[in-house]
Amino acid sequence: MISKAFFLFPGQGAQYPGMAIDLLEASAGSETGKKIERLFSLASDIMGKDMADLLRNSSPETLKRTDISQPAITLANLAAAAYLEETPAGKGIKPTGCAGFSLGEYSALFAAGVITEEDCLLLVKERGKAMQAAIDRISAGGTEIPGMAAVIGLAPDKVESLISEWKAGGSAAIKDICAANINSPRQTVVSGSAKALAEAADLFIAAGARRFLRLPVAGPFHSPFMEPAATEFLPFLNKVTFNDPQIPFFSNVSGKRVSSGEEAKKLALAQITCAVRWTDEEAAIAAAGGIDCLLETGPGTVLQGLWKDTGNALPCYSAGTAADIKKLYE
Repeated sequence: MISKAFFLFPGQGAQYPGMAIDLLEASAGSETGKKIERLFSLASDIMGKDMADLLRNSSPETLKRTDISQPAITLANLAAAAYLEETPAGKGIKPTGCAGFSLGEYSALFAAGVITEEDCLLLVKERGKAMQAAIDRISAGGTEIPGMAAVIGLAPDKVESLISEWKAGGSAAIKDICAANINSPRQTVVSGSAKALAEAADLFIAAGARRFLRLPVAGPFHSPFMEPAATEFLPFLNKVTFNDPQIPFFSNVSGKRVSSGEEAKKLALAQITCAVRWTDEEAAIAAAGGIDCLLETGPGTVLQGLWKDTGNALPCYSAGTAADIKKLYE
């Protein structure tokens, strides 16, 4: 029996057409269903569009847009958490602690009682708009659009030390690259200009990386390229009250547990331009203890794979669909 579950909320890249619709339909007519229907209604009001229709009928390309994917994934995350906490079977699972990967951190802020459900959806809407605007401005500048790439087979500290070494060497191109997602002991994602990523590919392979894989993402997230987005997002962030976490909540930026709402708000802004230090966060979660499993609460299975890479014996289960959650009880 699951009694002490830690919720992990996925971020961008986890989206797919139809996500969360099964949660809405499987709970129809129950108290859980009413809660999820209210959630969809709230999200639709905030976005100014029917979110159930968007999730049912949008193409993968449409859902990739940052201004669409951020509120859509957050809605799916919150729906999964609501379904877990108030299942039709009446056996609710509430989080003992929580964290989220990149965008998923906003779902975790709600789960930890730091922000309200409405503020969570409002913030991700404005965050998505600000980041999409930054990407659009970059794209308008020419065909050499910045992006991201996964460095596979090198330890994160090695990747970061190599970048520092190359920058110190005075390379004009490499100065525009940085570690963006410290995903696992074997994978680090870097953001950079098109020229920097092209130059870095051969350098990382020569340094021992097994692969250097360009990612099909909209822009160079978690890097200084996103500073205009952070500036645009700040006024909306400042309007929202951040309470102290009611359960353990861990930060992407510091990789550590967050102690106050004030700290959480500062980190929420910094997260737009700073690296996601996921391996540090996983280590802090494991060290804190007090849990018997982790649940990937939202679409996809990426976070389960990254948790497995830590070598920790605690299991991490899927909890993003009605079928996934049914299996937890079986």
